[in-house]
Amino acid sequence: MTVPETSPVASSRTGRSVPDSGRWRPGRKAMRRQMLDYLATGVSIAAGSLLLLVLVSILWTLLSRGLVGLSWATLTHRMGPPGSGGGLSNAIVGSLLQTGLALLMAAPVGLMCGIYLSEYGRKGNHFASVVRFVADMLMSAPSILIGLFIYQLLVVPFGHFSGFSGAVALAVLALPLIVRTTEDMLRLVPTAMREAGAALGAARWRVILFLCLRSARKGVTTGILLALARMGGETAPLLFTSLGNQTMSTDMTRPMASLPIAIYQYAGASYEDWVQLAWTGALLVTFGVLLINITVRLSSRH
Repeated sequence: MTVPETSPVASSRTGRSVPDSGRWRPGRKAMRRQMLDYLATGVSIAAGSLLLLVLVSILWTLLSRGLVGLSWATLTHRMGPPGSGGGLSNAIVGSLLQTGLALLMAAPVGLMCGIYLSEYGRKGNHFASVVRFVADMLMSAPSILIGLFIYQLLVVPFGHFSGFSGAVALAVLALPLIVRTTEDMLRLVPTAMREAGAALGAARWRVILFLCLRSARKGVTTGILLALARMGGETAPLLFTSLGNQTMSTDMTRPMASLPIAIYQYAGASYEDWVQLAWTGALLVTFGVLLINITVRLSSRH
């Protein structure tokens, strides 16, 4: 058997010290991998720190600028002329009404559509494929286009803006998110659970409703809450639909105020009290969305 000259045996026979390249290459590879690991870890930490810094700076700016104007009068007085000591009560009520109505419209339709795609829209169902494609397109569509569409559909024919058309625009924005989240969560339910329900003689709709949907309720609820958070901060669709209102109004057939529109109107004003109300409104919207996201995180852990 011939022994390679680079082996330790060949070195002992010749009496010369021949470097074993096979022993050094793994060391260099391991060092290079370790350096790459350190580099990737450092870049990841830097990116995460930058993201955290941006979030902290935004929250700090909102707290420092918006907390000054937060008072009981801001929450109870309606929007008014400059210098009148107006508040944001009608905008808060309008946002709650429009967002709540939008959620009532989007959640049932999104749940049923997601259930259909997950349970009946498997491979080979071309109609389900089209529905998925449309849902994905709506999810990535700019919100201002949704507002313009609802404007042509509900505002122009009736000749006036309304809180109902604003709620419909928000519902269209939330619908694809609820649909895709429901479908994805139901697909995670084991097939054995469906088979067990069918083996016990339960109808398919009972298996879906009382086994699959109940098992995926946390993920489905998370999707609904995330859709609610998205609706709470939208401004562009409401500019084309509900427009805004300086008075307290709960009539969904008339123009209605909302916090995003109030922020948009007041932020560029030349009056200090209006600018202060814009910062306070931004603080309320941000903490409302933050509260929803914290609720989602806590509910997903249990």
